[in-house]
Amino acid sequence: MRNKRILKYVGVAFVALTYYGCNAPSMVQRTPNPALNASYNATQDTDSTNTGKVKWRDYFTDPYLAALIDTAFNNNQELNITLQEIAISKNEIRARQGEYMPFVGLRGGAGVEKAGRYTQVGSSEATTEIKPGRETPEPLPDFGINLVARWEVDIWHKLRNAKKAAVYRYLSSVEGRNFTMTNLVSEIANSYYELRALDTQLNIVTQNIEIQNNALKIVKMQKEATRVTELAIRRFEAQVLNTTNRQYAIRQQIVETENRINFLLGRYPQPVLRDTTSLESLVPNVMQAGIPTQLLQNRPDVRQAEQELEAAKLDIQVARANFYPSLGISAALGIQAFNPIYLGNVPKSIMGALVGDLVGPLINKNAIQATYYSANARQIQAVYNYERTVLNAYIEVVNQLSNINNLSQSYDTKLREVQALNESTNIANRLFTSARADYMEVLLTQREALESKFDLIETKMQQMNATVNIYRALGGGWN
Repeated sequence: MRNKRILKYVGVAFVALTYYGCNAPSMVQRTPNPALNASYNATQDTDSTNTGKVKWRDYFTDPYLAALIDTAFNNNQELNITLQEIAISKNEIRARQGEYMPFVGLRGGAGVEKAGRYTQVGSSEATTEIKPGRETPEPLPDFGINLVARWEVDIWHKLRNAKKAAVYRYLSSVEGRNFTMTNLVSEIANSYYELRALDTQLNIVTQNIEIQNNALKIVKMQKEATRVTELAIRRFEAQVLNTTNRQYAIRQQIVETENRINFLLGRYPQPVLRDTTSLESLVPNVMQAGIPTQLLQNRPDVRQAEQELEAAKLDIQVARANFYPSLGISAALGIQAFNPIYLGNVPKSIMGALVGDLVGPLINKNAIQATYYSANARQIQAVYNYERTVLNAYIEVVNQLSNINNLSQSYDTKLREVQALNESTNIANRLFTSARADYMEVLLTQREALESKFDLIETKMQQMNATVNIYRALGGGWN
């Protein structure tokens, strides 16, 4: 009868605390709205073929570039840091999972206690005898070896939701690793094409130095024939020196670009092996952008933001559960005696305890309210971050598609300009040899031809970089 009364009181207390906890402040959660168009532009069809799904080994067919990417995946420090973040997130899941399982430990101890004679314990000890004519020892020693257990009953799924949030953050860290891989591939590929462009420009400078030296020899011969003055010789010499000087700046750029690649590969400065053919021989890959909704599955940063959003939603539920009462159960089982020789006197030395406690917040809930408000604010932050990530991904693809189209037309126009200036150089040289053109026309034509060749290589490099950037924008590079 007494036990029923106790259970009744416990039930009433639980209901009261639960009702009081239901008065937790209500918050309005924001839901994401990643509204995407059916296509990236009005002229694009809705073909779902997507270059972003192509494996990077199939997309970058240059064996030298593939070897560099492989090395970076093994040695890049930033990538290795993200791998450790994944390990940390995985351990966090294990920690959260262990919180809603019973904690069991082994406790051993020894102590001594002297109770006052007129206390409740002291007065009872004075009348307690272990043997006839012998009182309980004073002071009273205590020796024991116990198994202890503690378990918080996860009534409101607070602990399970915390574990689920840790799982989402683990998945987010995996996507963060994938996004790092995507960026790493694009940075290496862009630097590699820049390096090849510099090699090509250096070859152009070398060829132009030879052409200009030949022109200088002709001018000197014409001076001997009194057809030109010393001024023409000095102008041609200055032109040769100016072109020669450009190669040193290019060589410095080559060193810096090589070392940028070496840094991404996690190694100290050394020559970077690469294809030595002219960059002009490369043909940009044909791109298939697919449809915008594929960005939600292909882009690692979008998926990362999505996982963070799911974790933030669960954090609100965890924070809200703090307003409700928690039920804890504690237990102990072992042997205990005031003298070590009695520890083996079973069953008299056996002790046991079982305690249940119900705790809920009543007054001064500022701390849990602040935690709840903060969790809600972080959820809203996560929504905005998700929407921003999706918007950024969409804009990146649109920009790169436009860039590819404009660079293709620009390269064709620049190629015709180079061809026209090459013909102009040949014509100017012939006219100058036959004394039908001034030497300044030759100098200006040579200078314009050299600049146009540099611009052509620069445009080709931008074309190759655009194919890398669109591949990254579509979510390729990590698979």
